[in-house]
Amino acid sequence: MNAQQPSRFLASADEPVTDLNNLEPLEEEPICERVAQNLQRLRGKRHLSLDALARQCGVSRAMLAQIESGRSVPSIKVLCKIAKGLKVSVAAFLEHRAFEGVAVLSARESKRLVSASGAFVSRALFPFDVARQSEFYELRLSPLGEDHSEGHGPGVQENLVVSQGVLEISVNDERYLLSTGDSILFYADQPHRYRNPADSEAVAYLVVTYPERLD
Repeated sequence: MNAQQPSRFLASADEPVTDLNNLEPLEEEPICERVAQNLQRLRGKRHLSLDALARQCGVSRAMLAQIESGRSVPSIKVLCKIAKGLKVSVAAFLEHRAFEGVAVLSARESKRLVSASGAFVSRALFPFDVARQSEFYELRLSPLGEDHSEGHGPGVQENLVVSQGVLEISVNDERYLLSTGDSILFYADQPHRYRNPADSEAVAYLVVTYPERLD
């Protein structure tokens, strides 16, 4: 599986293929603009006036107005107060897109990567529309199925745990046989392979970690 360029993710069985390699990159904006936009969005979603939010978080109305207009960058202490008043994570003010610290992904709407043979299915367990430095997948391999990867970018790590069946993981020329409950951590910037040597389906969960944040 090429975790860095998952080009054949499907929203569902009856929806068209989404080519993630052709997504337009997000433009960088000053941090004050991002905080201002997110504060305005979060306050509006809760139908709070500036006065009401000021009372709720203990930050003056004038300061909130300056932050929301992009004329002032709040300190971490002030941002923590506002976040507590709005009941969101501080990170909600720094995201490129709307994410308030909790995202529920239904199984039906999950993105899936299916190999050409259909033996390997990878389901994304994270939202693609927020900046991230790690990715979380459910992997399913049919009996005797396998999947190869030539390696990802420098410094990429994979941490996998088998939840059902057995899996053989090959990293370069070394092979590791994992049973249910076993886990493995390895640098994935080298050739590696997943293989199911058994006559029943194997299920595993995989965390891919990048050395730098992905936007």
